[in-house]
Amino acid sequence: MNDKFVNKLICGDNKEELAKIPKESVDLIYIDPPFFTHKQYEVVWGDEAEVRSFEDRWEGGIEHYISWMRPRVELLYDVLKETGSLYLHCDWHANAHLRILCDEIFGENNFLREIIWSIETASGFKSKVNNWIRGHDTILFYKKGKEFIFNKQFYQLDDRTIKRYDKIDEEGRHYKIYYEKGEKRIVYLDKSKGRPLTDVWTDIIGFQTVQKKGEYFGYPTQKPEALLERIIKASSNLGDLVLDAFCGCGTTMAIAHKLGRRWIGIDISPTAIKTVDDRLRRIGANINQDYIVVGMPVSVKELKRLKPFEFQNWVINEMRARHTRKKVGDMGLDGYVPRDIYHEEAGIQVKQTENVGRNVVDNFVSALRRAKFKRGYLVAFSFGKGAVEEVARLKNEGDMVIELIKVEDLLYKGRVVG
Repeated sequence: MNDKFVNKLICGDNKEELAKIPKESVDLIYIDPPFFTHKQYEVVWGDEAEVRSFEDRWEGGIEHYISWMRPRVELLYDVLKETGSLYLHCDWHANAHLRILCDEIFGENNFLREIIWSIETASGFKSKVNNWIRGHDTILFYKKGKEFIFNKQFYQLDDRTIKRYDKIDEEGRHYKIYYEKGEKRIVYLDKSKGRPLTDVWTDIIGFQTVQKKGEYFGYPTQKPEALLERIIKASSNLGDLVLDAFCGCGTTMAIAHKLGRRWIGIDISPTAIKTVDDRLRRIGANINQDYIVVGMPVSVKELKRLKPFEFQNWVINEMRARHTRKKVGDMGLDGYVPRDIYHEEAGIQVKQTENVGRNVVDNFVSALRRAKFKRGYLVAFSFGKGAVEEVARLKNEGDMVIELIKVEDLLYKGRVVG
């Protein structure tokens, strides 16, 4: 496969990007697509409590969701090698519909297992739901051809199991003796393997507790690294190509990189791609040397097409600013710049519009005063005469300093604050 498609982080619609990947070039696909939950996620991201919003809404019902998934699964099938496998992560909302869809595309004889991943946590004891408490996700496992890559995985042996092999031979091997139909049997302990895994995984903690292991990036449906490590080790070999077409915060990419696999990650969200980029850097990967990033917004026209929350996130990231409920919740501000970067805390308001007028400045000033900021940054594509004059008046009075920042300047000149 051409290296230009390898170790590539792509910001774009996976339907469009998958069509660019050569057919039968990928060894393993793991996808964790948006679940059919009718929820909009608003979550806290990272150490600075940055608020991010993620949509998971399907107003047209399950038929709309499946019609949206169908062309993507078809493209995934096309790029997968004959020896490759697909792992599709889902939950009870749509797993039956996705199983039928994948049976149609991959062939029902190529369905291998329905993996049950137990995500039960202590929080289940506190639930007030008058029903069985949800305790698992489903991962549908498909092969494409007759032969497929699979490296059997094993549970690590616990001390209790090891103690059962209470005898040691002259070569230092642990074994146990038992009798079957009066005949003596000797069974040796293979410490390198342990007990083979089944399709019910109970030993990997749910994503709610990932934070305790230092893996948490705040992504609303983040999966633990151990989950992806198991899948990648089982269904790929060193140097194989792993694809995640809904890569989110990049767990698949990070683990594939650590395990010496090549990879492709796709996500439509610039916020997600920025997070994956940061995550890869944290584990020692070097951009433009170990991987490349493509498709991020590079023009005003592209920024105008972003969804409002993605545009807001782009501005906040470019300004090295922060979203936080503590600082700006319910105060009419979109973010703030921290004292350690700009020497003085200040509020930010983002407008994805042209010709912003004085009324916006007036409302922004009121929000800043409620938050007890004396400085603010108003970001938009352009500003009207009234806004410019009002900012000048405020500066002359010395009560409030407002800086008007054009998106074009932020894009091409960097952080224009002072």
